[in-house]
Amino acid sequence: MPKLIPSPTLGDMKNGILFLLLLFIACQPQPKTEITPWVPYDESEELAANADHQSVRMRFKLIQSQVADKNVMWNNVADQIKYFSEEDYQALKPLILEQDIPTLQNHIKSGQLTYEKLTQWYLYRIVKFENNKDTYLNNMIALNPNAVEEARRKDRNKSDNGHPLYGIPVILKDNVNAEGMPTTAGAHALQGNMTSDAFITQRIKEHGGIILGKASLSEWANFMCLQCPNGYSAVGGQTLNPYGRKVFDTGGSSSGSGSSMAVNYAAAAVGTETSGSILSPSSTHSVVGLKPTIGLLSRGGIVPISSTLDTPGPMTRSVIDNAILLSAMTGEDPGDTATKDNPKNKSYWEDVTSGTIEGLRFGVLTNFLQDSLYSVAVEKIKSLGGIVVELQPERANLQGFGDLLSADMRIDLAHYLNTYAAADVSIHSIEDVVAHNKSDSVAAMPYGQGRIAGTLSVNLSEEEHSQLRERLIAAGKAYFDVHFDNHNLDAVLSINNFSAGFAAAAQYPALTVPMGYQQSGQPRSLTFIGRTFEEDKLLKMGYAYEQATKLRKTPTGYN
Repeated sequence: MPKLIPSPTLGDMKNGILFLLLLFIACQPQPKTEITPWVPYDESEELAANADHQSVRMRFKLIQSQVADKNVMWNNVADQIKYFSEEDYQALKPLILEQDIPTLQNHIKSGQLTYEKLTQWYLYRIVKFENNKDTYLNNMIALNPNAVEEARRKDRNKSDNGHPLYGIPVILKDNVNAEGMPTTAGAHALQGNMTSDAFITQRIKEHGGIILGKASLSEWANFMCLQCPNGYSAVGGQTLNPYGRKVFDTGGSSSGSGSSMAVNYAAAAVGTETSGSILSPSSTHSVVGLKPTIGLLSRGGIVPISSTLDTPGPMTRSVIDNAILLSAMTGEDPGDTATKDNPKNKSYWEDVTSGTIEGLRFGVLTNFLQDSLYSVAVEKIKSLGGIVVELQPERANLQGFGDLLSADMRIDLAHYLNTYAAADVSIHSIEDVVAHNKSDSVAAMPYGQGRIAGTLSVNLSEEEHSQLRERLIAAGKAYFDVHFDNHNLDAVLSINNFSAGFAAAAQYPALTVPMGYQQSGQPRSLTFIGRTFEEDKLLKMGYAYEQATKLRKTPTGYN
């Protein structure tokens, strides 16, 4: 007779379900990281200590943003790094910190790293330093809530990897449109400006890049206030320089892009320049910055100053990374006529490592030779086989430069606001911006709005505007061409952004590469200026100089 097995009781079934539930819970990964909410603190002592800074522009009125809540960023990040620990961060640091993009890709190819872990490492690092009142740099305005999921997709589809930017986290200056994050230009009036991607953002994504977040900047790309600190914006607060927090200038206006690159918050960043806004913060943060020829890269979907002089450009810790990001952003944009017939499909990075100084001819500006670092850099150029020609700087008439920017901005900002901004943005002109700021002056403009309001007093006819533009471009080209032509030069050598106004007027490309540190510890850079669409030549000579010197150092406290 078969043995009868008693049917399970209701209690037995409940116990079994409870056991399975406990087993399931036990098998689930446990959160490793919980972000402590940011609490604004009393910064009055910091401001008082900074009140007698030798530079008037460094005497801050505010450091923390009075407009934005930093916890919005942390809420976007919390779930993305929930299972990423300090131990994970430290274990991966040797594979990521200060490594260039080809090295990162090699680590991923070997299986030591994944795009997911790379992205989490950068996000964790941002929180680690930016959620600490003793180390934060205020260089980030927004973080992509989907960055890690995008990285996971890159890991699943590695066969799509046809470009070295594939799977690599990139930071955009917050005047560059990116879907899923507001584009504010740091301005109170543009909070909540949710847009579609700018043309260069699309290009980065098409090549597999991951937009990690948006970097802070000088408000309206340094076209907001007079004598205010570089790196300040209503939305971002005061960006700080990691080589000397509240001591050294950040440069502007791509201050957040420079600061974030200096401390390894991503593999690469995008800045924008009208006159010095990539060269200046790249130099002050000991990173490589390229201001391309006007028209090489699209300005479509970027909050503008001047369609005559504006350009985005790459900011990175190495020349090869600069070449990689540049190549990913190029393309002809039907929405930006300046890009018509520009060079296309140039890889830039593929032959940058063949660069050499030997036999190239460099113009050296004699008035800069009193700078000891510049003088040493020139001697290094000679030792590498470069031919040096000393030049007496020519006088150039750039009178009316500010009027050109003002006249352009009145037209170009209105075009952006009515073409690329979110439909619910209520401002449509410079007049609207000025009126908006007056409605909440304490939060919107603690340093005033002298520069942007000043545009309203510049009234040029269409003919006067065109003539001024043509005269300034001709003056800029003449400043360089007399030397290029007479001495058959390959590049003119400058310091930081010291020659940026002339390069801007000429619409010529300029590449700045770290050349050392002053006795104070403040970074200094050597700037190579070339002719139209000679970016590949500049990158090659910049690479040769960089590899022969290797002068960049990670800021103390951020290694």
